[in-house]
Amino acid sequence: MLEVRGLSRSFGGVRAVDGVDLAVATDEIHGLIGPNGAGKTTVINLISGLLTPGAGEILLDGAPIHHLPPHARARAGVARTFQNLRLFPNLSVRRNIEVAEAIPGGAADPGLIAEAIEVFGLAPVLDRSPASLPYGQMRRLEIVRALALRPKVLMLDEPAAGMNPEETDRLFANLTWLRRRHPCAILLIEHDLRFIMSACERLTVMNMGRVIATGPPAEVTRNPDVITAYLGQPAD
Repeated sequence: MLEVRGLSRSFGGVRAVDGVDLAVATDEIHGLIGPNGAGKTTVINLISGLLTPGAGEILLDGAPIHHLPPHARARAGVARTFQNLRLFPNLSVRRNIEVAEAIPGGAADPGLIAEAIEVFGLAPVLDRSPASLPYGQMRRLEIVRALALRPKVLMLDEPAAGMNPEETDRLFANLTWLRRRHPCAILLIEHDLRFIMSACERLTVMNMGRVIATGPPAEVTRNPDVITAYLGQPAD
């Protein structure tokens, strides 16, 4: 569903993303991991259109989208959340979700969103301000808002960041429900390796802008290059 070929982007003299290849299948949760500064969020910004690639291609369901502006990619089926929450503070929880539903090409299945609101625990707080919600609930709101686009590709940038173990377990249950109710390609950035190992079929590991490993979690986490990237020394 999502394919990235030779994606590159520089900032001044720094090569933040350097020839990245990535493929995510429909109904797959694919983890994108690596040390801080590896280029993971830049990849998502390039796929969603917030940044323009210096080189490379981005294909959605086989069609190139790297020439499209962000809103056109959203209409085509690319949805995302942000590492730092980007909710609309002056709108209610309900209105935050309806913003995405109002986008042309957005949710054609109101039942999906009604169910998501229940499953993600937002039904009792629809008329409240997002700022009044606990942190974990704000995270879940951002995911439901992204789902309102009925995306083909859903990119989650550190959705479990700042959550306690109980909230993380609930998020895992939410993603399990999502895969059953609305299969889509999910690209997940996360530093919680317990969560990543449980949620993902495959991992892509980046370091210094480049992909250094791709494969099943158990295989990737034994890779000497991956261990070195995280620990800063060769594997014993």
